[in-house]
Amino acid sequence: MPISNITVFMPSVLTLVGIPGLQSVQCWIGIPFCAMYLIAMVGNLLLLFIIKSERSLHEPMYIFLGMLGVTDIVLGSSIMPRMLGIFWFHMSEIYFDSCLVQMWLIHTFQCTESGILLAMALDRYVAICYPLRYATIFTHHLVTQIGVVVTLRAAILVTVSLVLIKCRLQFYHTTVISHSYCEHMAIVKLAAENVQINKIFGLFVAFIVAGFDLIFITLSYIQIFITVFHLPQKEARFKAFSTCIPHICVFLQFYLLAFFSFFTHSFGSHIPPYIHILFSSIYLLFPPFLNPLVYGIKTKQIRIHVVKMFCS
Repeated sequence: MPISNITVFMPSVLTLVGIPGLQSVQCWIGIPFCAMYLIAMVGNLLLLFIIKSERSLHEPMYIFLGMLGVTDIVLGSSIMPRMLGIFWFHMSEIYFDSCLVQMWLIHTFQCTESGILLAMALDRYVAICYPLRYATIFTHHLVTQIGVVVTLRAAILVTVSLVLIKCRLQFYHTTVISHSYCEHMAIVKLAAENVQINKIFGLFVAFIVAGFDLIFITLSYIQIFITVFHLPQKEARFKAFSTCIPHICVFLQFYLLAFFSFFTHSFGSHIPPYIHILFSSIYLLFPPFLNPLVYGIKTKQIRIHVVKMFCS
């Protein structure tokens, strides 16, 4: 979009385009997105109900899974209703402060989900590498502390980004956001001043959170694989590895989608804008959609309770 010489001081209302170049077919694109959102909500709510109602599932691994379900519900709900309003009802206008709130919710719960995936990797690491000490290390008190820390870490870092936008960006070239939701870089690109500091801080937060979590998740699973392969009994190796399969699937899809979306957005200047927007939207919606399916199918205890619920 060409930059105009006219600037707007602290706009009260912004306009979300949706998917640039595909506005004529957005109503059809909204159908699979809506289906994924509904499945994500039902699946995560069902997962939370089962974990809460079954006392045998009140263990750290399942408590972390419940945290992941809550995060996915908030993350999906922070983007999808507004996006469907744009696609189906042409509700493209959004108050500037509401846009910042949506940005805060999206990025806070993205960072929180990354932190929970790290906690789940550490949980499996202790359970497999130090099974005799697992109960004394991963107490319910520690699980609560981990949940508070990963949430506060995300909330504080994203709040600083929000404050920088609110206080440092006052003049804007345009009030039209070429996106389907309020994303940090999409908002920063509208500004006529102090753009670089906000871009740099946004990238700093992303690399600090994702880089830190990714390194320790990878190291945890490397150590887990080494320990599993040295177990003397084949049945023990299979049982230990099977408990990690759903975590590995969720970990891979979350970070692979994240990095693919980031690199296409940052370095794919020749790629049409609608490809960027579609992949960034799928990146936010696909984990909430896929996570309950993966854990419902791959986790035996949850699968048993789901079958019991629907067949009783």
